[in-house]
Amino acid sequence: MTRAAGLVPAAYRPALAHRTFRRLFLGLAGSYLGDGMSFVAVAWLAIELAPQHTGLWVGAAVAAYTLPGALGALLLGRWLRRLPAPRALLADNVLRAVFLGAVPLLWAGGLLDPTTYVVLLAVSSLLHAWGSAATYTLLADLMPSEHRLAANTLVSTLTFAATIAGPAVAGVLVSSVSASYVLGLDALSYLFLAGIIVRTSWPTAQSADPVDRAAARGGLALLRGQPALLGLLALTWIFNLLYGPVEVALPLHVTDDLHASGSLLGLYWALFGVGAVAGGLAVGALRQLPLWPVTLAIAVGWGLSLVPFGLHAPTALTVACFTIGGAIYGPFVPLSVTLMQAESPPEHLASMLAARSAALLTASPLGTALGGPITAALGPRATLGGSGLATMALAGVAALVLASRKGDR
Repeated sequence: MTRAAGLVPAAYRPALAHRTFRRLFLGLAGSYLGDGMSFVAVAWLAIELAPQHTGLWVGAAVAAYTLPGALGALLLGRWLRRLPAPRALLADNVLRAVFLGAVPLLWAGGLLDPTTYVVLLAVSSLLHAWGSAATYTLLADLMPSEHRLAANTLVSTLTFAATIAGPAVAGVLVSSVSASYVLGLDALSYLFLAGIIVRTSWPTAQSADPVDRAAARGGLALLRGQPALLGLLALTWIFNLLYGPVEVALPLHVTDDLHASGSLLGLYWALFGVGAVAGGLAVGALRQLPLWPVTLAIAVGWGLSLVPFGLHAPTALTVACFTIGGAIYGPFVPLSVTLMQAESPPEHLASMLAARSAALLTASPLGTALGGPITAALGPRATLGGSGLATMALAGVAALVLASRKGDR
């Protein structure tokens, strides 16, 4: 035990020594693994249900799995902000478990059609933004301030780790059984986390509400007076918007262009996760680099990793590029947050970060929703390559704006 503890970096030992944190960490690990499997299964089941017009239905399904969470964050705040964080997290997990669990039951009974499927996904995701916010609120309540960064990093790394294991498992399962049963496993993972929440004694809440519309509106007003930060938010929002079509086009690229099985789709996402974990852990080495140039370089690098799809490159090359793309993509979020922390007035940082979270809740899901008709019109390869070129163009425009601001100064 002592030798194993010695392998853990010192910064993470206090968090892992906290019994309640370990219980929450275990529950989140199971839940995130289920989400990782759904990363493949949601799109694959849409393909099974709608062999015609697959691009539109895949886009609708992937968007329904995420986009309603943004609506729930804004529309249900009056009621949900009064809930303690454990109850908000429990409500999200129970809702996800019930409606995702209905998918394999209806499939087995021959009652599942594309419209019903999209509705079930949409309802299941309605509270997910609140559940995510409640998770980090619990971490703030559990850990003293000097250990919160380590706890947040451990939980954030789980997401990318689940992107490694989940798609690999799901890729094998959807090739042998219906993808609906993979979503059933995701539902069970939410029940697992819900059980841990119910059986754990949580501390009295001390932190502020995780999502607050008033704070978000105030933060947006403050951002309008900070052109650099408003530009950073715009860059991050568009970057995430342009990423959205990838989640629609990639499964269709595997099925329509390559005529391959779900195992290949799982391999793409698993290796993306490997790259993202490696890139995220390497962020510490980038601290001494200028953050704006590094952030723009990440946008260019991610765009370049998608271009080979549009050039009809061999599958082995696109798999390698997508892996490298994961390593490039992984650090973008922590670097953009660090940049906002560095340039925000300290007294307004919380409001500005709240505004950032509220705005970004819509970006990737909206891009995913648009990805359906775009992929149907252009085809998967052109959509993937076009997303890469558009992301590179975004970085170029941002670089020109930064250069002009420096010239004005």
